[in-house]
Amino acid sequence: MKTRIIGMSHSPFGKLEASLETLISEAASAALADAGVEARDIDAIYVGQFNSGMCAQEFPASLALQADPDLRFKPATRCENACASGSAALYQGINLIEGGLARRVLVIGAEKMTEASPAAIAEGLLGASYRPESQGVEAGFAGIFAEVARAYFERFGDHTEALARIAAKNHANGVHNPLAQLRKDLGVEFCRKVSDKNPVVAPPLKRTDCSPVSDGAAALVLAHPEAAPAGPRQVRFRARAQVTDFMPLARRDLTRLEGAERAWQQLLAEGNVGLEALSLAEVHDCFTIAELMIYEAMGLAPHGQGARAIEEGWVMPDGRLPINPSGGLKSKGHPVGATGVSMHVLAARQLLGEATGVQIPDARLAAVFNMGGMGVANYASLLERVTD
Repeated sequence: MKTRIIGMSHSPFGKLEASLETLISEAASAALADAGVEARDIDAIYVGQFNSGMCAQEFPASLALQADPDLRFKPATRCENACASGSAALYQGINLIEGGLARRVLVIGAEKMTEASPAAIAEGLLGASYRPESQGVEAGFAGIFAEVARAYFERFGDHTEALARIAAKNHANGVHNPLAQLRKDLGVEFCRKVSDKNPVVAPPLKRTDCSPVSDGAAALVLAHPEAAPAGPRQVRFRARAQVTDFMPLARRDLTRLEGAERAWQQLLAEGNVGLEALSLAEVHDCFTIAELMIYEAMGLAPHGQGARAIEEGWVMPDGRLPINPSGGLKSKGHPVGATGVSMHVLAARQLLGEATGVQIPDARLAAVFNMGGMGVANYASLLERVTD
């Protein structure tokens, strides 16, 4: 692949005062400045945003033009693919460059969630489910993943301990990430037990099993090698894969993420590498059960044995494959449309040695896995630092 990342930006995640417009325009401005690229030299803009009724401002693509008057009249398009909307926007930018239709593309992911009521947020997130199945589901999308967790527990036994360890790992990682929303080391014991501060949301999932409601934005400037500034501060896409699975859960095995499995298989084959070559991976832990099942989908452990990866320390920052050193969605936050871009920004910073507070030593090759819905939209990327 030719596409390179030459600039990036990332807002803090959390309950922010900034409007969606401000989040988008500030992310765009910061990414252009980081790339050392003038707005007039951008050929196209893609904006990832889910919304689904959580923000009154629809039709956000042109808001990127607020960043600089020279972006006026550039083609700008909004991409939506549930929680993978950011990666959907990114992959459209990659397509343009790989196809020779653009030399530089600005990609932004953004979401403003916290101004909506809890009921509106729950209903909005259910927009990423199959509505004929999700009517009457309580606790919003947590109810969907709770159904998945119950099916997994029924087949493979109670994995409450593994989920608590995943939550505790990601919270401990997030303490060191200055951009993270939840920067508190909760410990395994707190995440394991039901309490007033950690109530059951949808059995067997507790609050610590669920990513938070967040505002935030992230942006990337992509370029063809011939349009990239001189210098070593570049990251290239070595491989990528996109796989879409059935939305109705009735057509799926709830104990595995088959679309994710396909995406990882395609990614590693295209990149001509095995998991042992990876320095780290940022994966879609919208719920702890998702991260557990992603361990299996990526090939780290066999089906039904994902708990080994966390129990034996493989996925810890000092383990054989650190997973979510950023704190993941669980601690960093999950502003839906921003998440896919955020994951790529933080993976790229790892490769450049710029992952403040959460740097994995000598990171050379990083994977990103972003998921929309319950394993419906699956995006997997392999990033490496440009050394030539």
